[in-house]
Amino acid sequence: MLLSPLAERNWEDLCLVLEEVLDDQSHRQLFALELGSGTGQHVIRFAPKMPFVTWQPSDINEESRDSIKAYIAATHAKNVLQPVHLDASEPWEKWAGLSNNSCDVVVAINLLQYSSFKTAQGVFNGAGKILRQNGLFITYGVYAINGIITPSCNEHLDAEIRQKNPEWGLPDIDVLRQLAYGNEMRMERIIEMEEFYKCLIFRKLEQNQTA
Repeated sequence: MLLSPLAERNWEDLCLVLEEVLDDQSHRQLFALELGSGTGQHVIRFAPKMPFVTWQPSDINEESRDSIKAYIAATHAKNVLQPVHLDASEPWEKWAGLSNNSCDVVVAINLLQYSSFKTAQGVFNGAGKILRQNGLFITYGVYAINGIITPSCNEHLDAEIRQKNPEWGLPDIDVLRQLAYGNEMRMERIIEMEEFYKCLIFRKLEQNQTA
């Protein structure tokens, strides 16, 4: 069971956001895919708070998937499926057998800043395909706005991430907005979180809205 101090700090605030945005659908059973689940700390904390959601964790990294399995076993989480291998940069048809319009929610926590632009394109393309109409794609992280990164601590974070991989770095909200629109989604809300993090809420448009 891997431990992320950041996940321990932010899971509660993230859970409150998810509970709020999904509250009007809590009368029915939902299916949610988490991209890049990492240690598994988020999904096993979300599960008991939202029993109306069946969670599908995923990660490209085998060590992370083993950690998720250990958390599921330790917590006896009933509404969390076994983690699947998923590379978001691949075409959505390779996304662990998930079919078109099969998800109500897709969640990506601290994924996009550690992704190349190709992976970000894959994330939005895949979310646009597997979400049902009116489904939600929710991302959490630190972002640039109009090409500008503020405050200085976020500039340092961006530099630190780019040092690990030059293709990574804080994504620009306006670029993500355009990626969403190109994949039949629109950005509905920006929710300010602690330590300059933000939750971006995207919604899959109804077909008549994209015509």
